[in-house]
Amino acid sequence: MPAIRPRSTVSAWQPPVPGIAEVFHARFTDHAYPAHVHDTWTLMILDGGRVDFALDRERHGAGVRDSVILLPPGVVHDGRTVTEAGFRKRNLYLDAFVLPESLTGAAVDAPLLLDPALRERVHGLHRALGTPELPAGAVERLEAESRLAFVRERLHRWLAGRAPAAYGAPGAGLAVRLRELLDARVTEGIGLEEASAELGHVHPTHLIRSFRTAYGLPPHAYLTGRRVALARRLLLAGMRPAEVATAAGFYDQAHLTRHFGRHVGISPARFVSGASRAGPPSARPRTGSTRPGVP
Repeated sequence: MPAIRPRSTVSAWQPPVPGIAEVFHARFTDHAYPAHVHDTWTLMILDGGRVDFALDRERHGAGVRDSVILLPPGVVHDGRTVTEAGFRKRNLYLDAFVLPESLTGAAVDAPLLLDPALRERVHGLHRALGTPELPAGAVERLEAESRLAFVRERLHRWLAGRAPAAYGAPGAGLAVRLRELLDARVTEGIGLEEASAELGHVHPTHLIRSFRTAYGLPPHAYLTGRRVALARRLLLAGMRPAEVATAAGFYDQAHLTRHFGRHVGISPARFVSGASRAGPPSARPRTGSTRPGVP
């Protein structure tokens, strides 16, 4: 009896991240794309199997390994499965402005980029974009935009055949100004491009590198930590977790719980319960011996 092929599945959604037109995750077992074009850049990584495709009438084959596939807008291509097991892929459709049109020729000549670091960056970007079930407002916008900036920078390096432009050494003063901006926008947050513009149109990756060098973590992680700290204060003040979530800048209670658990180790509800049992500092029993007269 022939083996039963797994069913083809597709998930697609549009994240609230400038430059990303669509996220597309799929498992295909016997699908063949006809020749077609996109008006976006197609950035693909494979999670299993092999795929065969033609780009501008030149055929290519790719397996899982560490490669990234980049197809430019406006150039004819197709795609098909190679084995009975099919393949699993994750695509990002990037708006045409993400990379200069002048890089199209380089992408046609070399659509397979054997670059483990780039693949890891693309994987991290997918993780930041979540799943189609995740509400758009729950996407960590600053994190996703930051990860996209580094993907964009490395793609440009590959296609242009040179290292990214030098933006100078990471600046401590720049990092302080960004921190002040984040501190002032804990609840409402701020996008990377907006922060860059407010700080003098600093290049996004230079801004992130400066902050990480000064404080040891990227801006989006710092902002999340500030929101969790605010949530702790509001919970201790008696506010309910569902109200705390939006007051501290999270999308909903589930969004708060996910980050609160990572930072504090317990859920907001358990945190409040433990604090209530402990009581105010003056009412807590003193540690040490309970014998009379022994401090």
